[in-house]
Amino acid sequence: MTEMVYGTVPVQQGEPVLPKWWRTIDKWTMSCILMLFGVGMLLGLAASPPLAEKNGFEYFHYVKRQFAFGTIALTVMMVISMMSPVLVRRLAVLGFLGAFIALLGLPFLGTDFGKGAVRWYSLGFASVQPSEFLKPGFVVVAAWMMAASQDINGPPGRSWSFVLAVLIVGILALQPDFGQASLVLFAWGVMYFVAGAPITLLATLAGMVALAGSFAYSASEHFARRIDGFLSPDVDPRTQLGYATNAIQEGGFFGVGVGEGQVKWSLPDAHTDFIIAVAAEEYGLILVLFIIALYMIVSVRSMLRLMRERDPFIRLAGTGLAAMFGVQAVINMGVAVRLLPAKGMTLPFVSYGGSSVIASGIAVGMLLAFTRSRAQGEIGDILRGRAR
Repeated sequence: MTEMVYGTVPVQQGEPVLPKWWRTIDKWTMSCILMLFGVGMLLGLAASPPLAEKNGFEYFHYVKRQFAFGTIALTVMMVISMMSPVLVRRLAVLGFLGAFIALLGLPFLGTDFGKGAVRWYSLGFASVQPSEFLKPGFVVVAAWMMAASQDINGPPGRSWSFVLAVLIVGILALQPDFGQASLVLFAWGVMYFVAGAPITLLATLAGMVALAGSFAYSASEHFARRIDGFLSPDVDPRTQLGYATNAIQEGGFFGVGVGEGQVKWSLPDAHTDFIIAVAAEEYGLILVLFIIALYMIVSVRSMLRLMRERDPFIRLAGTGLAAMFGVQAVINMGVAVRLLPAKGMTLPFVSYGGSSVIASGIAVGMLLAFTRSRAQGEIGDILRGRAR
């Protein structure tokens, strides 16, 4: 009866999991993710050998590790994308609680690896950054709270989600990790707007963020140094931003050639935060535009599919994940071209990093699960029916 009413493709009874998954998954988004990981491996072959040589490892040490991390991430992404939204929500809540507890333990058991911010747990053979795994879990939990508030006699989920967001942002700011804090706040703001928040409230929150930024500038030397470096009209050519800016300029439209780039020998974070500079120098603007297009396709297609979704939880959670994915890419590339202050944020699926790529796999797996085709009427049909 549901299929007759809404005109969707009927789900066959007893249909095997894999054929059903393949029929309902967003293949464009999945293909773009696979291409992003392929581009990341290609750039890793260029960017990471100098650092491996400097640290006394074999030439392709970081490339092999990234391939291992990526294999885990893509496997996790595929598995999660096969789950139902209810199962994804349950696992996300458990994952969020675990990541939140790990985040609270960082001041006592974490390390900064000499970077001035305690963000990681050192396991000897690898490191773990809890905030990376916290983000997708937070988005799903906050979306669940907001959706519950729309029920008749439902809980004050919007207020709960706001308190949770402020708590997480405060903890991240104390590390300090203003990049991840701003990403969490942005994702929450997008979901809150989609849930029906008035513009005046969002404007008030924006003003509060500006005041908090002013306070952080005066209270945190780490934050002030990055803002001053961003606002300075001159770029010190011996800094990471200076090297990255020069590499992008040298690359031009077609690049200097595969393996001919020099920035990878100067930038300590060429394979992580500034990998887009390696892409711009060796392959030119063409590859950079291709990378940007892949991120745009993932974000825009996900949003378009979510516009047809009836379930408010799925719509909110998917929107938050898509917005967070796209904005993280924008922040990373914006820092490299000096459009934004330095944030220390990776490029999803492209930058080296176990925590980053696996957490990205979890987030995109959730997004793919939420954007799968389901037997339901489109939200526009329902609104038109109510209007009649």
